[in-house]
Amino acid sequence: MIRFIDTHCHLDGEEFRDDLPQVVARAREAGLERVFIPAIDEKTCGSVLALCRQYPDFCLPMLGLHPEEVRADWQQVLNRIRPLIAASPQVIAIGEVGLDFYWSREFEQQQLQAFEQQVSWSVELRLPLMIHCRKAQNELVAILRRYRDRLPGGVFHCFTGNETEARQLLEFDNFVLGIGGVSTFKKSHLPEVLPAAVPLSRIVLETDAPYMAPVPYRGKRNEPAFVREVLLRLAEAYGVTPDEVAQTTTETACRVFHIKQ
Repeated sequence: MIRFIDTHCHLDGEEFRDDLPQVVARAREAGLERVFIPAIDEKTCGSVLALCRQYPDFCLPMLGLHPEEVRADWQQVLNRIRPLIAASPQVIAIGEVGLDFYWSREFEQQQLQAFEQQVSWSVELRLPLMIHCRKAQNELVAILRRYRDRLPGGVFHCFTGNETEARQLLEFDNFVLGIGGVSTFKKSHLPEVLPAAVPLSRIVLETDAPYMAPVPYRGKRNEPAFVREVLLRLAEAYGVTPDEVAQTTTETACRVFHIKQ
């Protein structure tokens, strides 16, 4: 069976409360060998760690403060998250962190400061970053460039940009693009952009479940098993077998996150 990894899934969410064991069983049956779970705030740091204790051989935790959750008290929140990372050797990344100016710039300065502090954690702890970026690539790249020679790597989650944006992000060594359900949408340009600008070895698979379900599940709750549709779409776009996409993306995920296969 083809084996692969979902590098970004909010499996700790309320959306999976009623049928989590069945969701996990379907994921394993579909070929998933691991699922990476990002926190978005202090509360979900707890739920992510609890979930990963429940499924220690399957779910791996990432802890951080999501840009949309940044408020005036961001420093106090980070002061409480940091000890959780130190006390949790199973944590594989700092995430989900980044910048998001799509809805509002009300907390723009706080987002910039919170992101930079978490980038410094990544450098200090040698943990990769799981980065969320929406309508903020220039600001994000400016911060990362200050740490370029010291960054351990990471994922630019939910990439949906053009060739120029892809090449700019891949200037950062050991960073890769997270590709999810958007790649299967009828109007998506990713099937053309990715083969033109991104080596398959710089891609990892993700669902962002319960959000962004791929075709043919669009509009439904997303779940890890559906990442198979992303894999098949990438195989078609790159002109390779599904096995090759699975093997390459799994090797990349294990390399970036320092996980043994």
